[in-house]
Amino acid sequence: MAKKQAEATAQQTVEEKLTALFKLQEADSKIDEITRQRGELPLEVKDLEDELAGLETRIEKIQEEISQKEKDVATKKEEIKDAQAQVRKYEEQQNHVSNNREFESIAKEIEFQNLNIQLFEKRIREYTNDIEKKKVQLSDSKAKYEDRKIDLDAKEKELDTIINETKDEEEKLTAEKTTIAETIEERLLNAYSRLRKNARNGVAVATVERDACGGCFNKIPAQRQLDIKSHKKIIVCEYCGRILVDKGLVFGTEETAEVAE
Repeated sequence: MAKKQAEATAQQTVEEKLTALFKLQEADSKIDEITRQRGELPLEVKDLEDELAGLETRIEKIQEEISQKEKDVATKKEEIKDAQAQVRKYEEQQNHVSNNREFESIAKEIEFQNLNIQLFEKRIREYTNDIEKKKVQLSDSKAKYEDRKIDLDAKEKELDTIINETKDEEEKLTAEKTTIAETIEERLLNAYSRLRKNARNGVAVATVERDACGGCFNKIPAQRQLDIKSHKKIIVCEYCGRILVDKGLVFGTEETAEVAE
């Protein structure tokens, strides 16, 4: 199948090749126009989706931080309980000491445990303050997330409406483009694609308009215009590199082109 297609395209005249390229350009330009009707909506939707993904990550991170701080508070409370139990044990031992040396040694242990309790209480206050700050951040992030979600839903709905309005036409043009592309030899199709990619307006095949290139609007010498009309070879604009076709080819005859002008 591919071999037969290659043979068929190889047997095309230059005029047939130019006609196919121009029809492909027409289909692409119409698809481009449909895309332009969507304006900045696709980009806005993408930006909002990225922002929401970032907010989700931020919310998860804050929640994890709050959870860790709450665990830290619980740990310190347990350590306080252990230290208080040690204090009670040492105080009980003080009641049974036989000399001042033992009493003072136990008193130091009690002092050490009380200092630990103070330190643990300080850490709990710090962790609790951190938790409160994190909760404010979490609330703000969740509120921002909900606002952006509303924006995204509205943008997606607007974009879906536009896409649905042009869906049938775009599918028809895409199918038409595929059919035309199959009749163009690979070398020309690749050149066309490169030109479209590099052209500011996506126009790779331009008509001659008022003695000038319809793509870059630079003047075309009279002799070169005659060469373009002869359809003997594919000619590109010496300024922008676009493939040039005359209106006689586009409209079928030069007389029709003059009427159209």
